[in-house]
Amino acid sequence: MQRRIPRRDFVAGLGTVAAAAAASSIPVKALVAAELLYPPMDLSYFDTPISPAPAAILIGYASITWGGKDRQAIEDIASLGFHGIQLRANVIEEFGSASELRDLLQKHELKMVALSSGGVRIDPAVEAEELAKHAAHAKFVKDAGGLYLQVTDERPKDRAITAADYTRLGRLLTEIGKRTADLGISLGYHNHMGSLGERPEEVDHILEAADPRYAKLELDVAHYFQGGGDPAKAIEKYSDRLLFLHIKDVEQLADSANAKRPYRFVELGRGRVNLPAVFDALHKVNFRGWAIVELDGVPDKTRTPKDSAAISKKYLVERLGITV
Repeated sequence: MQRRIPRRDFVAGLGTVAAAAAASSIPVKALVAAELLYPPMDLSYFDTPISPAPAAILIGYASITWGGKDRQAIEDIASLGFHGIQLRANVIEEFGSASELRDLLQKHELKMVALSSGGVRIDPAVEAEELAKHAAHAKFVKDAGGLYLQVTDERPKDRAITAADYTRLGRLLTEIGKRTADLGISLGYHNHMGSLGERPEEVDHILEAADPRYAKLELDVAHYFQGGGDPAKAIEKYSDRLLFLHIKDVEQLADSANAKRPYRFVELGRGRVNLPAVFDALHKVNFRGWAIVELDGVPDKTRTPKDSAAISKKYLVERLGITV
């Protein structure tokens, strides 16, 4: 480990160099040149630890609510004042080229934060296909001016889950992340109900098996809550691996209404997620990055996707004091 030299000792050292030069025939300039690689500078700021920058949370919105009508989603999200958007992989076919999408987003002053690239299959027989697919999606993100690639996973349905499954997924995420990193696109793993990363301990297993340099966490606070976790605690636990977040809310339904899925995602502030605690945690860890508001589908069919987005924005602004 390198030892930090106090500024006063550094200055005193220069005096020693000068004294040595006086007692010899070697010019002072020559001795200084031999000892110092850089010109003299003010090193006093090294005496004070550098404080981490305060949190800077950017708010975007996900297009999933529009059910594939992404041009309308882009227009509506921009009109509500959001500055970032997350899109799904269907835009690759919808738009003739990445440049066409990039131009449309620029016209509406929207940043493409992420692309939802779909689930990762852990079947060894399709590994090469999975790597190629997600790498191609990352190339599209790069060409469209985007930042991140998001992946979930496909939990095996026909057998019991083993520890090896989490390990395999973690290693596969690492390999995908290496390929996206080569393109300048960071990879985020999205915890999700019905996936290998449904419960908090399962997220732990997956991230432990993945290389943190290449596989980050895209934390969905509602899925994490529904899976039995505390998203505020998760933010603190994974603060060094958070890539971006899904800000989302969920309500519990009566079991008789839908035995297989007794919950429903709703607009912000209308569910059970402690969203004030989520944002408090983000500020506590000085998170600097994007938080994407997401709603899978409009819970009340009398509303439009834009109506639901406006409800969530109002909650952020009026209840939490967040600038969109």
